[in-house]
Amino acid sequence: MLTHQENELLCRVEGDAPMGQLMRRHWTPVCLIEEVAEPDGAPVKARVFGEDLVVFRDSEGRVGVLDEYCPHRRASLVYGRNEDAGLRCLYHGWKFDVGGNVLEMVSEPATSCMANKVKHKAYPVREWGGMVWAYMGPQDAIPDFLPPTWAPTADTRVSIAKALLPCNWAQILEGAIDSAHSSSLHSSDFVPARVGGAEATDKNWLRPSTDKAPRLQVERTDYGFRYAALRRPIFNAGTHDYVRSTVFVAPGTVLIPPNNLYNVANINVPMDDTNTAFYFIAWGDPETTPETETWRKFLRQQIGIDLDQHYRPLRNHDNRFWQDRQAMKAGNFTGISGFPNQDIAMWVTMGPIADRSDERLGASDLAIVEFRRRMLDALAEFDKDGNAIGTGAKAIPQDTCSYQAVVPKEIDWRTYAVRYVSKRNPELADQPAALATDYQVKQ
Repeated sequence: MLTHQENELLCRVEGDAPMGQLMRRHWTPVCLIEEVAEPDGAPVKARVFGEDLVVFRDSEGRVGVLDEYCPHRRASLVYGRNEDAGLRCLYHGWKFDVGGNVLEMVSEPATSCMANKVKHKAYPVREWGGMVWAYMGPQDAIPDFLPPTWAPTADTRVSIAKALLPCNWAQILEGAIDSAHSSSLHSSDFVPARVGGAEATDKNWLRPSTDKAPRLQVERTDYGFRYAALRRPIFNAGTHDYVRSTVFVAPGTVLIPPNNLYNVANINVPMDDTNTAFYFIAWGDPETTPETETWRKFLRQQIGIDLDQHYRPLRNHDNRFWQDRQAMKAGNFTGISGFPNQDIAMWVTMGPIADRSDERLGASDLAIVEFRRRMLDALAEFDKDGNAIGTGAKAIPQDTCSYQAVVPKEIDWRTYAVRYVSKRNPELADQPAALATDYQVKQ
């Protein structure tokens, strides 16, 4: 349970809000590469930390992330002409490159020097792992872009489902790190089975346990924390535990325990205080990781079927998330198809910002409590010395990963040797930022 003041600190990200300022010290996903795949294609609107942005790919293939509103009269550049290596405002024809430099001011006299005096807000951009990233923190100290642990190499297959959700980022992230809820909310999709470990089929994820009340243990780290949910396995319950170890990477990433074919991650990007861009990721070896459309179909997150063209879910509170009560009578636990949709129904119905001052937490909520404490402590540290959690020397080690396994009880899950799931299982190596497509903004 948090006080109202603590809840505000945790959740608010707009303007000068401390949490938003901390988050800005990290490279942040702005949109999917697929949204701006075409040079001179239609610009895309994005919103991050309460700031309206326009994203476009120019004639030369460079991606720009600019303030959405033209500095002249503040008309939206989302409707602009994307042509000849720049984005042109429809109102008076002012044209900007990906660095925010003014290329033309056709409404001004040819002798005017005004173009040299105007600089539009633009952010440094990288493309990596299927996403367009921007650094929205102080522009006088731009950190190197480091590939995330869920996309360690350029040839890693990364398949992403995206949904724009009308609720605060923190309640979504709490759902992503909460192992206990999966045994109830997702019980018709995460099916207990006599298997040696978690396995994926084209319809379900199987797990070797019927235990719905895991014992939780937490280990705090410089970049966030790790924790384990220990359950009784179906086999050898007297001598072994079924361990599902999840990794929280501040400020908004969760490495979710994998199955036998691919790894899973989740990123939550605050659009503003009450809206979030939710990215659900399958990643790993191209031979065993589903392609993007297969992944979205499995999750019931397909554009035009489950989402509109702007990635907004068609299931919502008004239509009860298409819940099927007849299916529930027939044995389906929730009557909501697609396990992310089951989560979304819970997150959205908590309200735009969940009231954490009126909760009753139990032993199964240990990871939730640690997330809140960790981020509030991180805010205090940031206020004291200006260093954001998980940055610089405190960034997550590249070989850190989540895991699931049935292990002897005497083995400590914290020191259990694991690697990410891959058919080739290559040695991990630090990936230099130069591997990412680099569009440094000219100052």
